[in-house]
Amino acid sequence: MAGLLVKAGRAALIPALAALLGGCAAPRGTGDLGVVIERASGSVQVVDNTRAESLGRVEGLGDLSHASVVFSRDARYAYVFGRDGAISKVDLLRRRLERRVVQAGNSIGGAISSDGRVLAAQNYQPGGVRLFDAATLAPLASVPAAPGADGKPSRVVGLADLPGRRFVYALFDADEINVLDAADPAQPKLTRYRDAGKRPYDGLASMDGRYFVAGLYGEDGLSLLDTWRPEQGVRRILAGYGRGQQPLPVYKMPHLRGWALAGDYAFLPAIGRHEVLLADNRSWAQQAAVPVLGQPVFVMAEPSGRRVWVNFAFPDNDKVQVIDVPTRSVIATLKPGKAILHMEFTPRGDAVWLSSRDEDKLVVVDTASLKVLRELPAQSPSGIFFSWRASRIGM
Repeated sequence: MAGLLVKAGRAALIPALAALLGGCAAPRGTGDLGVVIERASGSVQVVDNTRAESLGRVEGLGDLSHASVVFSRDARYAYVFGRDGAISKVDLLRRRLERRVVQAGNSIGGAISSDGRVLAAQNYQPGGVRLFDAATLAPLASVPAAPGADGKPSRVVGLADLPGRRFVYALFDADEINVLDAADPAQPKLTRYRDAGKRPYDGLASMDGRYFVAGLYGEDGLSLLDTWRPEQGVRRILAGYGRGQQPLPVYKMPHLRGWALAGDYAFLPAIGRHEVLLADNRSWAQQAAVPVLGQPVFVMAEPSGRRVWVNFAFPDNDKVQVIDVPTRSVIATLKPGKAILHMEFTPRGDAVWLSSRDEDKLVVVDTASLKVLRELPAQSPSGIFFSWRASRIGM
């Protein structure tokens, strides 16, 4: 009788375990997963970049008209920073929204600390930077920004992580670069670099975390902070590029975050110019300029560094050009779709994914042959972010 009871108990337990396991994540890794921002619908697609397929959609993320993504250290979670000031924590394996907090009125992005424990959000309204616990999204600290000429806290741009639980960013309205030390996230320490250039509009951290480069909208050139030698302060680089020429209208500001380090050079988009600038990646002196067909927005290197891909502002945003690094010349012009807003390489660069907002599709291109491998439907896609970013500085 006892044996029958045990067998009956086991039989009853099997459906319960099956139901429990059915609600759990599939036993797979996350290294080839990513998210695609669907800006019009406030949703993200979770995609598999090995099989080039969509795994599902997560909805309810609010205003994603301008959105960026960082990943948890284990690449399990994507943190989506929306234009409406919200931070959304998305579980990539279960494909669901874990938590969402609205922390500001207008925000354009964020970063995650080197140890994966602290999130930082950069804000337009009310300005400043706010820190959050990455696990719970509980607030940790609020760091105000210096005021601009109108007396209001400056808008924060170019926020990036640095080694040692630090963050670096620029103040668009106050002409500053700030370094935030969040070793104690409840009492962060701020170092300010004033007179860092007129109206810095974006910024980037080099892949080793040494340099922070801010693009300047109010003057030709860029500003550079060497975090290994902070006592030297901020200095101008590529000063006066394009001087003596009539600048073109700027239809869309270039994004430095997609910058390219390839070989011994940094490839950077020129504001109001139909060219990509080449600078030596140690001296930061300009070496050359590569003519391109339009105003570059993203300038991104393949993981190998051999080629650099460029997309463009309107009216050339249906095209992508490929630059060969050794010859510093354009070797291909592609027309993958209307309004190509973003590009993202697979971890080792065998393919690049492109978002075509106006044709509601994603285009996967083989980087060797430059042929289209696959197209996937998406709702007004913009940013594409793969989980390999979890292990990179400044991403």
